[in-house]
Amino acid sequence: MKRKVWLGCLCAVMMVSLLGACSKNSDNSDNSDKKSSPTSSTAAATDSGKEEKKEEKVTFTYFNASAGKDKNTNETTIGKIFEDQTGVNFKMEHLVGDENTKVGTFIASNSYPDVIVPGNSIDKLVGAGAFIPLNDLIDKYGPNIKRVYEPYYNLMKAADGNIYFLPLSAVVGEYIPAPNVDQGAFWIQRRVLKEAGYPKIKTFDEYLNLIRDYVKKHPEENLTGYLALTTQDKFFSFTNAPMHLAGYPNDGGVIVDMQTHKANDYGDDDITKRYLQELNKLNAEGLFDKSSFVDNYDQYLAKIASGKVLGFFDYRWQAGQALSNLHEDAVKSNNDDLEYMGLPIVYDKDTKDQYLDPPSFVNNRGVGITVSAKDPERIVKFFNSLLTDENQVLSNWGIKDQTYSVDDKGRLYRTKEQVAQTITESFRETFGLKYFEYNWPRYGNGSSLPDGNSVGAGRQAEVAQMSYTDNDKKLLEAYGIKSFSQLFSAPDDRPWYPAWSIPVDQGSPSQIFTQKKGDLQRKYFPKLVLATPSEFDGIWNEYYTAFNKLDVKVYEDLITAEVAKKIENAQGKK
Repeated sequence: MKRKVWLGCLCAVMMVSLLGACSKNSDNSDNSDKKSSPTSSTAAATDSGKEEKKEEKVTFTYFNASAGKDKNTNETTIGKIFEDQTGVNFKMEHLVGDENTKVGTFIASNSYPDVIVPGNSIDKLVGAGAFIPLNDLIDKYGPNIKRVYEPYYNLMKAADGNIYFLPLSAVVGEYIPAPNVDQGAFWIQRRVLKEAGYPKIKTFDEYLNLIRDYVKKHPEENLTGYLALTTQDKFFSFTNAPMHLAGYPNDGGVIVDMQTHKANDYGDDDITKRYLQELNKLNAEGLFDKSSFVDNYDQYLAKIASGKVLGFFDYRWQAGQALSNLHEDAVKSNNDDLEYMGLPIVYDKDTKDQYLDPPSFVNNRGVGITVSAKDPERIVKFFNSLLTDENQVLSNWGIKDQTYSVDDKGRLYRTKEQVAQTITESFRETFGLKYFEYNWPRYGNGSSLPDGNSVGAGRQAEVAQMSYTDNDKKLLEAYGIKSFSQLFSAPDDRPWYPAWSIPVDQGSPSQIFTQKKGDLQRKYFPKLVLATPSEFDGIWNEYYTAFNKLDVKVYEDLITAEVAKKIENAQGKK
């Protein structure tokens, strides 16, 4: 098959905001006792819906190309329940070091873990033939997999018609938006807002001036005004900011016109120049952290968690570890000064922000079974077992009366004690919520159960409200909102979204352009930010000239054509 590379901008993937699907309810789920007692789930369902005879226990290897603590799934509460159901345990390994280097080692040796959840390297693995086709296995052993994913099959298939991995974003049921900010934002420490009297700010100038004023009033505290993330695999966090400031969502390296649907790479646009020039000014004032261009990811997170950084742009799912640690400390101390609030900052007051992702299906991230897998059928059966309503409740909510409760109307909720327990990292690890909420075949973010409950606990209104501390409530009240995402504009409908998931042929002119563009920006953007202000325009002109020697048009034309196809597909014209 043709090798493919997907435009790397996680989005996240990841985290994230997804297409409202109309999937039917599973035949092996009902709306009564099972919904509130996920531990009663049976082993993987067969096509007849009957419980399978339990097989001998087996352990498979599982590699997750993100940082984490290595562990056997059966060493967690949830994983042990899954092992009791299916006899399957996974030895989980997480990434240490560079993903491309690690994956390159797998490919060179042609020896892989049984299951891999890649990041940006997914194209390399598919191109190297690392993953087995799943089509026939799903037909034979995966009725629940088919129920969840079949509406998206046309977006999941490679050029040869095969499905090589299961994406993490298939929405089941009615789409439920997130009450809290789980995507991109310009984050600012709450103490800055408090001291300024909770100002309602919208523009980048207002945001930066708040930071400037606070630093001036606290010269003895050795504060960092603004921090950025620029590591090799997360450089998009730096380059994406201008797109959001201009009022566009995370479509990656392009913005797509809402009327013409034409894609434009904004790498040489004024919106990018403006962002870099503002950072250049901050640097000249001693307010920008110069180490942003050399720090690794762990150092970046440590600086956020230190309490010394007043502001930064990033995606909640990417800075989540540091933000969660700050929240835990704030709960213990009853002082939220060092916590952050996400703001929908734009360049101009008349610009409508678009930080919140519209419902979407991300088809370039997922879970694949490799050619080295000892028993692919058994793994598919395990995946199929995960995709019952009951086991999705277990993966996301936990166990009834332990980590969640059910009221007399059948609504799932968490008590104050349960909320405090389930946001604690150590508990999430041992219980298994940290491992099973994501990175497995799953109901995507925003999914709902047949009875209307949210699959994700964080999107259930009752949980969001209960999770708010008294300090959270004071902040929300000061801004006249009931949840943090209410500060942000509702996302406009974008049937193509996200453009960053559009595949590009390895070695094609478009792929060569994106590679050269990335190299160029990594060379020039640090220079532009760290230069003296008088040098900025000259360096920008050098960069602009070099950028326009690249074949940007071939790339923009490709994305424009693929956007048109996605719109046609979403409208049922194909």
